[in-house]
Amino acid sequence: MQDQSPGSVADAPRGNWVDRHAPQAAKPYLRMSRLDRPIGYQLLFWPCAYALGLVAIATGTGFNWWHLVLFFIGAVAMRGAGCTFNDIVDRDIDDKVARTRSRPIPSGQVSVRQAAMWLVAQSLVGLAVLVQFNPFSILLGIASLGLVAIYPFMKRVTYWPQLFLGFAFSWGALLGWATVTGTLALPAFILYLGCISWTIGYDTIYALQDVEDDVLIGVKSTARLAGEKVRPFVALFYSVAAVLWLIAAALSGASLVFFALFAVTAAHLCWQVLTIERINGARSLMLFKSNHWLGMAFTLALVADTLV
Repeated sequence: MQDQSPGSVADAPRGNWVDRHAPQAAKPYLRMSRLDRPIGYQLLFWPCAYALGLVAIATGTGFNWWHLVLFFIGAVAMRGAGCTFNDIVDRDIDDKVARTRSRPIPSGQVSVRQAAMWLVAQSLVGLAVLVQFNPFSILLGIASLGLVAIYPFMKRVTYWPQLFLGFAFSWGALLGWATVTGTLALPAFILYLGCISWTIGYDTIYALQDVEDDVLIGVKSTARLAGEKVRPFVALFYSVAAVLWLIAAALSGASLVFFALFAVTAAHLCWQVLTIERINGARSLMLFKSNHWLGMAFTLALVADTLV
């Protein structure tokens, strides 16, 4: 097995591109943005893609590929900004958790001031993307910042921080629709609720990695709340997500092509639930990361519908 690069984060994949190819001075900042772990911005991006597919079906205007590119750039930038903000807020907690104490701030690679400057730089990239859209979408995008700001504090006060992550991470389901129509409609709201439920499910799986440390330091999560019943807990939220996504598609006028292809997404959700192992951190991480492929399958089902 390949050795990790000096300064790399404990839960980053070995041999990732940041460790192998990034300039030494840039590595702590790229790690703070989780660019050594792309799953974060992938999961932020997919609800945007869902919305573009759904609104294309509803309006018959065709899938907007340029918006998809903009959303990908924005997802990378804003996921990085969110992680940087989260690390600033959680620097004392991260120092007490085995998986996170090697992050750039608690390990001393980056100062809080340097992190704040990096946060501003990434936010400006996100703003540059946002202003490419219509005025309503710009206001809608700015409105999401409040959700981003409060999320890191929720694990201190509620067992439902995953719900607040869902509010923030699913915002693209609204924004993607708005960039095409300049307004919002019922299917977009239903898609958003489905994405929130999906986020609660996959982030509960992710939080299984830290349950023991979380108990010791008093951090709350839905993984702790669910306890031994984590499998039916995740099954409930994944089922709600699937049903809401189907309703949103039906209200948008999706054809049988979409509903047939959606079976792949549904099967993937079922596979995750059936293979959860509550005390297997490596498996929890693998299942969490597999949601990237679920996002791709769902998006392709929507895009395929726009082509018939």
